[in-house]
Amino acid sequence: MEIQQKKHLLKEILNKHTPLLVAYSGGVDSSLLAALTQDIIGKGNMYCILVNGPELPRREYNAALKTADDLHLPLAVINGNPLSDTLKRENPRDRCWYCKRETYNILASAAKEHSCNFIADGANASDLFEHRPGIDAFSSCGVIHPFIMAGMTKQDIRIVAKEMGFSFWNKPSSACLYSRIPYGEIITPDKLSEIEKGEDFLIGLGFSQVRVRHHGTIARIEILSSEIELIISCREQIHRYFRQLGFTYVTLDLLGYRSGSLDEMLPS
Repeated sequence: MEIQQKKHLLKEILNKHTPLLVAYSGGVDSSLLAALTQDIIGKGNMYCILVNGPELPRREYNAALKTADDLHLPLAVINGNPLSDTLKRENPRDRCWYCKRETYNILASAAKEHSCNFIADGANASDLFEHRPGIDAFSSCGVIHPFIMAGMTKQDIRIVAKEMGFSFWNKPSSACLYSRIPYGEIITPDKLSEIEKGEDFLIGLGFSQVRVRHHGTIARIEILSSEIELIISCREQIHRYFRQLGFTYVTLDLLGYRSGSLDEMLPS
């Protein structure tokens, strides 16, 4: 299907689901969905909710607020902690499913408050080829996925965002901080802080796409393959900083950045 056909189908989908509450995170997908929803069905027929929890990096939170302001989105921020302490200790491989189920409860309450009959998220067709139990959780609650329904991939979304002149079209992919900790290993505030500080430090050095995977005393850094020479040139500075954070060993993943690399340990 051509991208113009997908856009037309997306418009039909949004027009059929109004008034609509958008689960907004500030990423490329949810930002474009919010912008298109506002354009297509009107600001009076939509609302955006950003759930602010410990899994959301502060840099992403601040960027999300700025994007919402730039787009003049009707947005409310709700502080929440969707993952229970028990699940943080167990950190099961379907952790995202439970987290999304609780997030849904927050969104459903907000939808009722703002008189929205439907809830939508920015999941796209490319996500269907990855381990994304959160999509199943949202679907089971009745959340719709307009981009998936229209057959739009991550690349399609970036193309449309660029065509529309949105500055976020090439924003690096983001994910919650929990995704940096291997399944079965306890999630703690200290680990989340170490991960976030490490990633902020690397981004400050000029790296565009960064993940710091937390393996106990080992930090496994993922960056774009094209930036490996850069990280080698400042390896001593990086090593010193990560040692200060509490890591004993600081490693570079030679395969580079890839979404959901911790899912590679799961059975096929």
